[in-house]
Amino acid sequence: MQTSPDVVEVALGDRSYRIHIGANVLEMAGQLLAPVLRQKRVAVVTDENVAARHLPAFVASLDSSSISYESITLPVGEHVKSFEHLETLLDHLLELEIERDDAIVALGGGVIGDLTGFAASILRRGIDVIQVPTTLLSQVDSSVGGKTAINTRWGKNLIGTFHQPKLVLADTAVLETLPERDTRAGYAEVVKYGLIDQPDFFAWLEANGARVISGDAEATRHAVVTSCRTKARIVSADERDTDTRALLNLGHTFAHALEAEVAYEGRLLHGEAVAIGMVKAFELSCRLGFCAVQELARVRRHIADAGLPTTVASIPGFDDVRPETLLEHMRQDKKVRGGGRLTFVLSEGIGQAFVTSDVEEEAVVAVLGEGLPASA
Repeated sequence: MQTSPDVVEVALGDRSYRIHIGANVLEMAGQLLAPVLRQKRVAVVTDENVAARHLPAFVASLDSSSISYESITLPVGEHVKSFEHLETLLDHLLELEIERDDAIVALGGGVIGDLTGFAASILRRGIDVIQVPTTLLSQVDSSVGGKTAINTRWGKNLIGTFHQPKLVLADTAVLETLPERDTRAGYAEVVKYGLIDQPDFFAWLEANGARVISGDAEATRHAVVTSCRTKARIVSADERDTDTRALLNLGHTFAHALEAEVAYEGRLLHGEAVAIGMVKAFELSCRLGFCAVQELARVRRHIADAGLPTTVASIPGFDDVRPETLLEHMRQDKKVRGGGRLTFVLSEGIGQAFVTSDVEEEAVVAVLGEGLPASA
């Protein structure tokens, strides 16, 4: 028996929108989309894997609501978040004569969501985008909040815009088709919400995280709903990332440096980098005297129990990487301000995150070097 989806509101005045979360939401996509469309025509952007698994069900729902559509299928992988593929996508959309009153649907994971959102924000000076995330990571994080971006050789997500979606449809049933590694990587972003300001949610994850990772429907839905509610609350208070929204970057300054070093190759997924980054953020917090070592041990243990990496040395091919090299990647981070000072999300304990730029680089290098060979 199909149950009604949970609905989470992202309150942004006249740009507010809803996140519908539940099993088999794809089957309701047409009826949920129709009220927010300015005209009943969309371009659906997806990737090769998602097209094979979920595009038929999605477009069948569009047909049932008399919504006309065209589809564009892109390759799979982080490398798709590039100027090259952005140009290719925009060219396809223009060839389809997508108008300003049409909408673009991002049907896929974080790569498709980020790239499609960016394209929508600049095509004809901005058209509507609908986010239909198909991975755990994109459902709990990247599809919500309006951040769009592509990567460059200088770093991750350095070219982008804020462009809020008109609607987010998170079908938790599609997560059953995810490879286990992708599920674990997405789980890292779920853990982040507990570590930011919800110690009770982190405790729930310690007891139930294995159920989420194994695909238990009830636990997964609770994790996605709780994560989306947290992000919606933070985004509603600070849409443009000038204050409290920075807390959502817990672990990400470290993570983006690691991803840049591997050139966004498949040997390190974004969520895996975030997992290592969160451990590093707690290690740095302990080194600076903000956080008890027992809290670090608890975080490290739970992330390891989730089957996620906790050390830089665990990344394949990192044997000869120097901490100073990673620090150079960090200097290209979006959060660098005030004459080049790095900004970090640190913690006074689980659920007690805070933002600071008062961190000496020597401490960062020391933390980055932990676990690497002494000769690195």
